[in-house]
Amino acid sequence: MKKLTVLLSVVLLFAGISNAQACYGAREFEAEQGIRIHSELMVIGLTCIKMPEGQELYQKYQTFTEKNSDLIGGYETDLMNYYSKEGVKNPEKKLNSLRTDMANEISRRAISMSTLSFCEKYSSHLDQALAMDQQTVRRWAQHAWPEQPTSEPVCSKI
Repeated sequence: MKKLTVLLSVVLLFAGISNAQACYGAREFEAEQGIRIHSELMVIGLTCIKMPEGQELYQKYQTFTEKNSDLIGGYETDLMNYYSKEGVKNPEKKLNSLRTDMANEISRRAISMSTLSFCEKYSSHLDQALAMDQQTVRRWAQHAWPEQPTSEPVCSKI
């Protein structure tokens, strides 16, 4: 009977651990917000491409991507490592789905406005992003936006 009680306790302990909700630490939080920033800049560049000087906006997005390729790649790796640790069978597919969801969210914002209004309001984000060094981009990604929560809750206050 004593062995059964111990066994039951262990099973319940592991069941509680496996059913615990996953959450982001500071690293994963920054990574997802960094991917959100990158996705927003992409949508701005693509949405505004047919506007006057739109091709220049898309080129700015590409330049930002090249300038920060190590940082963006690190963010992707951090998220895929997190997904692997959480038991996701295909972390790359999960990351691609996250990016798609983010781009769709930002695109819906663009659709709710006229293209001209959207481009006038958001095109300056590309110039601002390009002017930043990687430490400043990282600080931007570490910022919490209440209206745009991360896909996973945060483990503790960041």
